[in-house]
Amino acid sequence: MKKRTLVLLITSLALIFIGSLIASISNNSGGDVDVSRISFETDSGELSGLLYLPDGAEDDPRPTIVATHGYLNSAEMQAPQAIEMSKRGYVVLALDQYDHGHSVGTMDKSFPFFSFWPTSIYDAVNYMYEQDYVLKDDAGNGVIAVSGHSMGGFSSTHAVLLDEMFYEQSGIRKIDSYLSMGSDYQWIYALGYELDDIVAAYGPRTAGKIAGTYDEFFFSPEAAAQGKTVVEKNYITTEEAQAFLGNPEDPTVGEFYAVGDGQRIIYQPEETHPWNHFSMTTTDHVIEFYNEAFSEYEIVETSESGQSWMYKEWFSFVALIGFFLLFVPVVQLLLKVPFLSATVVEKPKAIPAPTTDSEKISNLVMIIFGAFFPALLFTTFYSGVEVGLRLITQINYIIIGTSLIALIVAYIKDKHADMKKLSTGVLIIGVIQFFMLTYRDNLVEVNAFFGAPTGNTILYWALNVAIITALVLVISYFASQKAKGVTLDNYGLKTKLKPVAASFVVAVAAIAVGYFMLFIVDAIFKTDFRLWTLAVKTFDAHHIVALLKYAPLFFIFYFIVGLSINVNTAGERFEGIKGYLVSIFMFVGGLIFYLIYQYGTLFITKTAAFPAESLSSIVVIGLVPVLIIAAIFNRYFYRLTGNVYLAAFINAILMTLVLLANTALHATL
Repeated sequence: MKKRTLVLLITSLALIFIGSLIASISNNSGGDVDVSRISFETDSGELSGLLYLPDGAEDDPRPTIVATHGYLNSAEMQAPQAIEMSKRGYVVLALDQYDHGHSVGTMDKSFPFFSFWPTSIYDAVNYMYEQDYVLKDDAGNGVIAVSGHSMGGFSSTHAVLLDEMFYEQSGIRKIDSYLSMGSDYQWIYALGYELDDIVAAYGPRTAGKIAGTYDEFFFSPEAAAQGKTVVEKNYITTEEAQAFLGNPEDPTVGEFYAVGDGQRIIYQPEETHPWNHFSMTTTDHVIEFYNEAFSEYEIVETSESGQSWMYKEWFSFVALIGFFLLFVPVVQLLLKVPFLSATVVEKPKAIPAPTTDSEKISNLVMIIFGAFFPALLFTTFYSGVEVGLRLITQINYIIIGTSLIALIVAYIKDKHADMKKLSTGVLIIGVIQFFMLTYRDNLVEVNAFFGAPTGNTILYWALNVAIITALVLVISYFASQKAKGVTLDNYGLKTKLKPVAASFVVAVAAIAVGYFMLFIVDAIFKTDFRLWTLAVKTFDAHHIVALLKYAPLFFIFYFIVGLSINVNTAGERFEGIKGYLVSIFMFVGGLIFYLIYQYGTLFITKTAAFPAESLSSIVVIGLVPVLIIAAIFNRYFYRLTGNVYLAAFINAILMTLVLLANTALHATL
């Protein structure tokens, strides 16, 4: 083993274990809280979550909080609330909603979105109510708070409604208080409830809402009616908010209002929708709310008054860095193994560097085009923007028609073989994209085979990016590169089966080693590898089944885009850090610019550049770090082995598994 490989291996393992250890110390409040993963059966499937049990709770029942995440997230996103409240003596269950994280729903899924959340929180409340460590009052009412972000807020609201129905039959309320973040009643109305019914259901409970002023989705009926929701909001002025507060005159943000026997409060931090998760301001509001909601109960409090959840996040990030770094020495070691060493091939000779000014300009244009067109077309492909799809379809017709005519002419006039090959290649690519565009709705629809809603739309975008990239590569090769003596050898495409097979085995083995470390960390420390919305999580069997379906298609994206970037950055002028920066720019430069433009415009003008793009913009936030890592892997492993397949296999399998384990996935439909 080379000294450098050994140093990298030790460094990556140290980052993983030291980061996870310190993250765990923050997560369990220095050992004062027992953190365990639990699961329990319900009428709708199986729910899972992280239980935060403070010392002494088993003998001295405590007020309890059931907190859950939003659409496409998991229980770990509630870490700030779980850590801060459990260290103050409360029991907390950070819940995976159905078909998220480790929870699985077996209910009817005719309308998939309405299967995740309607009963998730209340099913968990019913379970927690029966536990000995959960406090009940003398009348048998549960001292349980429900809390959720976004879709978790819908579930929390519906839990209160269900609990009030239960109270009318039994005389017992299991839910004592309620706090939602990043959600209004938009989807509760879709269940058939009216505003008066919702407001009345809070009854004597203490209830609060955290409504970010820059929330991408909610808190403005006017914006929702126009379908342009990424604008500044002032929720407290709306009819819904004022009804929630009991219709006081000139209500004030951050002030409790008495409504019947209960209390109501609205907080409005200057934050976006996902920002709520990673915010000291929002967490301050959470602490203040529960201090008031549970003020009549004697709780064993810690001496710490400040927030400490950030240490868990930052050191989970340290572990995340170690996880990705681990792939470098592990792959280097695997390449020493017989058969796997066949992964290393002779590095393809670089395409001749541009010499004339026109060639240099053309190369620069290709790099810029490669970086920006995936971003320019992201909303078109991801969100299905009609204007964009219509324009792309018209261009597709032109490409198919032109290539077909050129092919016919080439055969009639017996033109040279290159014209026939170029026309045939362009025609085939054009026809593939024609079917992609024609059947978009069918391709992105959630079904029994492809059960990840966001996975489907990201995959659709990725495949279209791959198609356009392949089109540019084919045209560029026949139009200019072949005349310079460039062959498929220069692209690394001419290879034997053995190096490809060895590359696949190396990729699978390296990913297995990485996730083996993750499962060890999960078992010992009950943490994963993450920063904010980027997370590498443990998975279940149904995630592997989904991986086998999605990864081959994502491989097309990582292979073609990676090949294009390798070709454009293979020369001596891209040696060193410059090559990595250009590779990253080509993978994500346009998407980064999109985010700067979208949110910069929102914060400056109070209206986003694309006010209709709410979820898609949030998805881009998660895509950027993933593609930065993919860009680094793509360049490093290509330069290490000369093999264009290894990085594509690693990126396709690893990034797809990261996506599937950290988003919504219907195990059954």
